[in-house]
Amino acid sequence: MRSLNRFAEMKRNGEKIAMLTAYDAPQARAQQEAGIDAILVGDSVGVNILGYASEREVTLADMAHHTRAVRRGAPDAFILSDMPFATYDRPEQALASAKFLQQAGADAVKFEGAYPELVHVLGTAGIPVCGHLGFEPQHCEKRVHGKTFEEAAKILSDAKALDDAGAFMLVLELVPAELAAAVTRAIRAATIGIGAGPATDGQVLVFPDVLGYAEKNFRHNRRYAEVGATMRKSASVYLQDVRASHFPTLANCSTMPAEAFAQFEAEILEKQG
Repeated sequence: MRSLNRFAEMKRNGEKIAMLTAYDAPQARAQQEAGIDAILVGDSVGVNILGYASEREVTLADMAHHTRAVRRGAPDAFILSDMPFATYDRPEQALASAKFLQQAGADAVKFEGAYPELVHVLGTAGIPVCGHLGFEPQHCEKRVHGKTFEEAAKILSDAKALDDAGAFMLVLELVPAELAAAVTRAIRAATIGIGAGPATDGQVLVFPDVLGYAEKNFRHNRRYAEVGATMRKSASVYLQDVRASHFPTLANCSTMPAEAFAQFEAEILEKQG
């Protein structure tokens, strides 16, 4: 289940790879039970769970904390962890950060940008690397990348460089479908799209987006539930029940045996007046 060779085999066989982000044990447990191929502990935890303004606020400690939680929930799943902003600026720093995440339970790490030298350094240390090109949330504006000839040529060139360095997987985020298809054909690594069309080797989505946590939706997303509306309704109905003394009832608690309570009442409560 956790072998890198599985993703290469799926690419060769034309079998699509399904990946989701997860940030805690219950999410990870549900995904493992569903048979999701890979779980990404994304730095999107910052804006989706931790209330940060952007992915740049996420720390290495945050990522390790959530990686450990996801590993506890999905002990048999293949787990990738994002390397946070400013934790892989130098090879030695990248290696230390990746080892920290590996020790927290990650099978592989992912970082943004065209840094084949880092792929080589981490790979030499036995740490598999997933690349990330196109829209890079830690580094550039949110828009489709690769719509011009120059941008498309650079993304393809960068993808080949990461592939040659040994990256086993590559996330393509918010790139034109035609470009994503060309990259997928050009490299050995499995490509995982998000807003990159159907021709990539697999897809990844942010789990809170899939569940419909927030009212805002994205073009690249498909909502499979409306958990946010359910949470708000549940909180509202709970509030009403507590205020109206409809919850809890005796059915929600335990009571003393009549004989024991009679003794308690006679010997303690009545003496207290």
